[in-house]
Amino acid sequence: MFDSYVSVDLETTGLDPKQDKIIEIGAIKVEDGQVTDQFHTMVNPRRALEERILEITGINDSMLTDAPGIEDVIEGMLAFCRGLPLLGHHVIFDYSFLKRAAVNQGLKFESQGIDTLALCRKFMPEEEKKNLTAACRYFEIENENAHRALSDAWAAHKLFQELKKRCPEGELEVFEPKTLVYKVKKEQPATKRQKELLRDLIKYHKICVTVQIEYMSRNEVSRMTDKIISQYGRIKEVKDYV
Repeated sequence: MFDSYVSVDLETTGLDPKQDKIIEIGAIKVEDGQVTDQFHTMVNPRRALEERILEITGINDSMLTDAPGIEDVIEGMLAFCRGLPLLGHHVIFDYSFLKRAAVNQGLKFESQGIDTLALCRKFMPEEEKKNLTAACRYFEIENENAHRALSDAWAAHKLFQELKKRCPEGELEVFEPKTLVYKVKKEQPATKRQKELLRDLIKYHKICVTVQIEYMSRNEVSRMTDKIISQYGRIKEVKDYV
């Protein structure tokens, strides 16, 4: 039972889908218990990565320079997942990033999900850590390239199958997919005036930024503008930006 799904994992610039970006997508399609296809792509976040991302994932800026933007790959990813529930370790995290990307491109994305983290919390000893790396270690599942999307997608798939083997027959209902809920509205592109003001502030205060302003949303530009004004002050030249 429950042997058809897409095991998915994302690497991102951070944990907040409202502010952070996808940098890698890995997915494994499983049908009737057999892996039938896989999907993998790097994604250009159009911003420089923080050092901690390199330390965790091994992904650096040069690996993303020529990668497609999320707007170029999200439709293909949704097509890959179509008709199947998502499986992942804390799957709502991956779903939230994917759904935000879909909505921003005017695409609908509703899915059910199977969460291996929730299953680990049910079937592993309380004192054991439940993150994907620890769970794989506990169940002796090999994950050669942890914290890379495709390798982690494979690991989540193997973990799910191992958990099912160990489940008492009367508790199999806990493996059923559940509706994933993440509400999001389409982000509006920044206006020309917003971008001009931000660029003027950056130039005036001689600030080095690592984000490509042209691709920022209205909310992203507004947050960065407010942060710069709060930290450095407004432009003192007589100029109307209202």
